[in-house]
Order: sequence, then C-alpha cells, then structure tokens
Amino acid sequence: MTTVLVTGGAGFIGSQLGERLLAEGHRVVSVDDLTTGKIANLVEARGYGKEFSFFNMDVRADGLASLFERHRPEVVFHLAAQAGVRPSLDDPVHDASVNIMGLLNVLEASVHVGARKVIYAASGGTMYGEPKRLPTKETAAQGSRPLSPYGVSKKVGLDYLSYYQRYRGLDYTAVALANVYGPRQDPTGEAGVVAIFTAKMLTGEAPMIFGDGNQTRDFIFIDDTVHAFVQAMDRGSGKLVNIGTGLETSVNHIYRLIADLTGFAGEPEHGPQPAGELRRMALDISAA
Repeated sequence: MTTVLVTGGAGFIGSQLGERLLAEGHRVVSVDDLTTGKIANLVEARGYGKEFSFFNMDVRADGLASLFERHRPEVVFHLAAQAGVRPSLDDPVHDASVNIMGLLNVLEASVHVGARKVIYAASGGTMYGEPKRLPTKETAAQGSRPLSPYGVSKKVGLDYLSYYQRYRGLDYTAVALANVYGPRQDPTGEAGVVAIFTAKMLTGEAPMIFGDGNQTRDFIFIDDTVHAFVQAMDRGSGKLVNIGTGLETSVNHIYRLIADLTGFAGEPEHGPQPAGELRRMALDISAA
C-alpha cells in the first residue's frame, strides 16, 4: 500500500483526488489550511477509516517537515495554492509566499523523507500568458510572460521542480490544468464561471459577464482532471503536461448552455474586463 500526501486536500480538486486514491487502495494524508477548502468535502474520504488522515496546516508551516517524517509519503500531490488571479494582483507578496515558499517547504520535506515524486498543479490558464498560437503547447512556457503574479508564481514553480529533480533526486510531473469545473466548485469565488453561473441562475439571479463575453477558455471536467493526476504517479517524469480538451469555449457560449439547462430566461449583467485576464486560451493536449 502506497502512502500519498495531498496538499490542498480539502479543496475542490484535492478532495476528489483523495477519494480516487483511497478507492485505488492508497493510504492518503490530506493537508489543508481550510482557507478555501472545506471539511464537508472530506465526508466520503473519512469513511475509509485509518486509511485517511487530515491535518489542518498551512504548507508554509514549520510543522510540515515533522508531518512528512511521521507519515513518510512516497508520492506528494501539491495542489495547495493561492489560486486567484485578482487576489494576486492585489497582493503579489502573499501570492508568492504561498505559491513559491509553500512549494519550497513541500519540496524540502519531500527530499528529507525520500519521497519518490511530487506531482504539481500548474496553471495552464495563466502561466503561458497571452498565447501566440492556439492550442498552446507546453514549450510555450519557456518564453511566456504571464499577465498576473499568480501566473508568474506558478511558472517559477516549474524551475524549482526542475532544480530539485536534477540536484536533489526528486522526480516530478507538472500538470498544467485548463479551467476545471464540476461538483464542489465554489460558486462564491472569482474563478469557476460554470459554478458561478449555475448557482446564480438556479436562484433566478442574473450572472455577470466581464468584458464582451467572447473571451475563451479550455474547460475540463473534474473527473478527467483527477484521472490525470493519478496517471502522473507513474508517468511524465520531469515533464510539464497540459491537461484540458484542446477546445476554445467562449464565456457567452457557457452562459447560453447553462441558461438552457436551468431554464433561466434573463439577460446577463455586464462588467469591465478585469486586469490580468487572458483573451483566448486552449491547451494542446497531444503530450498527455
């Protein structure tokens, strides 16, 4: 039985990844400071008894090293992050503290206990900047200029992963995620347009579309995302791998689809396009 550790383990993606890993017979250690994660997301995982354990802890905390020593994970899934574009614009220092220093704390702890691999949640929607070609290949990261501190911090993480593989012997795979949607996504956050639109329409409220709505994203379902993380346990050594659909879908199209499904007949509200947001994005998934 493999012991794995999931940071951000009470979050939208992390909690469902934990359930999949438990179902496949792994022992799962979940770490989350509950800034955005929720205890309610762990109900199913807790049904596995002693095979699952949860720790309320910030990934920057000094106590992370002793937690790693106690449980000695073979594989670490690092999903914990400051994951918002707009918060990163308001407070780049906090973004870097969580996304860079937090990553370094995880990497140091992993090396110390002899973990085999770290699987890192990269951001396919931000770290490539405004793409020159669509769909965007992983090689575009080398010369990209992210439009937000969040994109910058997630891109910097790739260089640290490469360093730790080369000089500390810690293997990695970085999965560059498209826009993930599905159950447990927070409809009150800034990200997650599918969850936001659905929650608003179901209560009869008009969702807000920022900009003209013709901006595009690559949307991928949560189950496909979780499957990619699990596959990365034994694949993609030392690689950045895009996880998406390769398709551009506009915000306006998403609005119409959800309006049809929910029976919402109202018109959207409109607001200004926020800073740091890309105009178009779709990921080339041929490497996956």
